[in-house]
Amino acid sequence: MFRDVYADANLTLTHRTRCAAAARWVLPPGVVIAGRSAAVLYGAASAADAQPVEVLVPAGQRFGPVSGFVVHTGTLASTDVAVRQGVPLTTPTRTCWDLAQWLPTEEAVAIVDRFAHQHLVDLAQLHTDARAQIGKRGWRSMARVVELADAGAESMPESRLRVRIVLAGVTTPVTQFVVERDGKFLARLDLAWPHLKVTVEYDGLWHHDPEQFHRDRRRLNRLLGEDWIVLHVTAKRFREDFTGFLTELRQALASRAGAHPR
Repeated sequence: MFRDVYADANLTLTHRTRCAAAARWVLPPGVVIAGRSAAVLYGAASAADAQPVEVLVPAGQRFGPVSGFVVHTGTLASTDVAVRQGVPLTTPTRTCWDLAQWLPTEEAVAIVDRFAHQHLVDLAQLHTDARAQIGKRGWRSMARVVELADAGAESMPESRLRVRIVLAGVTTPVTQFVVERDGKFLARLDLAWPHLKVTVEYDGLWHHDPEQFHRDRRRLNRLLGEDWIVLHVTAKRFREDFTGFLTELRQALASRAGAHPR
């Protein structure tokens, strides 16, 4: 697993397993699991099984470089450290701060969304914490990530899509908006501009389930009867033709804005 650290050949080596082994057999006292690896342990992110373990080394202490690790150095207060299943790691709040510094904005927001959705952090408190650190290196990145974060997001792909839409200059959509008819539930939408009746749905891998696909399309067909414009984004289009999708979204919003002037 690491130098001089071995595992039974029958053991499935996940990133979580590697973090636990690192904490027990490799990391010196004071060095903690951090960044995406900490987020994985909190259930707020995923990582490939063989992905290097991210750690934070307190300023003034040395560790690494060591194969199998991504090593960060920085100030680390005792209040920034937690223990989860015997593994020392950064607290959820400190993890969010570090992710805002170490990852592109889109990816950092997606993980912070998961922390907030699971009630591991409070976005209002994170914003207050960022403002309290004005002048400190990284506070602007943290403030920007929190500004874009949304506890209502239910998946990381949806979070990435929302952030990219907003960073492109489009008005921030409402997440998981519930549509009702005569007081009865009709549909819940990934991203919506309710006053314009425009919604964007992210088609993930689960749509390969024929029964789920059928239920989803039936749900969206009901929306068409309520005069909603429904735009779909697949993972492939998100990667390869986001510009084209953005043009369609802007056209849909503009057409509805003209029909429904404020």
